[in-house]
Amino acid sequence: MSDIRLEGISKRYGDFAAVDKIDLAVSQGEFVTIVGPSGSGKTSLLSLIAGLQQPTAGRILIGGRDVTNAAPQARNIGLVFQSYALFPHMTAIENVLFPLGVRGISGSQARDRALEALRLVQLEGLGDRRPSQLSGGQQQRVALARAVVFKPDILLLDEPLGALDRKLREQLQIQLKELQRALGVTTILVTHDQEEALLLSDRIMVLDKGCPQQVATPAESYLRPVNRFVAEFLGSANFVGLSDGRCGLLRPERVRVASNGEGKAARVVEAIYLGQAVRYHLETDDLGSLLAIAPFLDKAFAKGECVVVSWDAADLWPLA
Repeated sequence: MSDIRLEGISKRYGDFAAVDKIDLAVSQGEFVTIVGPSGSGKTSLLSLIAGLQQPTAGRILIGGRDVTNAAPQARNIGLVFQSYALFPHMTAIENVLFPLGVRGISGSQARDRALEALRLVQLEGLGDRRPSQLSGGQQQRVALARAVVFKPDILLLDEPLGALDRKLREQLQIQLKELQRALGVTTILVTHDQEEALLLSDRIMVLDKGCPQQVATPAESYLRPVNRFVAEFLGSANFVGLSDGRCGLLRPERVRVASNGEGKAARVVEAIYLGQAVRYHLETDDLGSLLAIAPFLDKAFAKGECVVVSWDAADLWPLA
């Protein structure tokens, strides 16, 4: 297990910077997620760490060793892709055995390690099945087992759950976090799913146009974003003008909606039932449109109804 350090990492294609002077330190055993819109440099950065691409400038260190120019196989990295990339003609256990064979590990030792890896991803008894005989979630878990069976220093995950339906994705998110904790392996995940990033990560890096906007814990990233881009990317947000001329952030779930009392008068433009909550689109006289997400109790306010909205002063976060 090792830490990762990126020092001024850049990747340019002519005048275009896919990754632009990124500094990042990931501690041993830490789970860091990289998020950002399409084209922000997420996958390019992961490819640079994996050695699939070479940086234009900067250094990559793993466990204090400079691997900037090292081949992928010399970095002891486990990789998992959205496409699974399993060998279709091999069984599940043969797929898991493959990276051990490449490293000269064979016989009973290799089989024992492959069986343990399948057990870790809860696939005991399915080792003899080919990928075509497994569900999407099972195939993804085989890919995870193959990535960790040789005890990598680093685990890199590129949209590993992106092809799964929502319910299965949520199940595997929990299993992935449990697996990462059990192994204690330093992990970097790339995802477009903000909720996934908030759920899994110790820290989140938000990228835009190849540049890091913020690297922080999930709670800090969500509640204390450094700028409007981070605030808008990590969930829904209301932007409220402050008395000093700056803009303040107010998350929808922090807005209280009541029939009367102290606060600002508003009118319900739309009320959308979400099960345990209701999403209100509101219109106020002085603040314009507001979004509120309130718990659903016995009933919801109806479209056109007049309400009062309020929030705690601490929930209005001033942006830079």
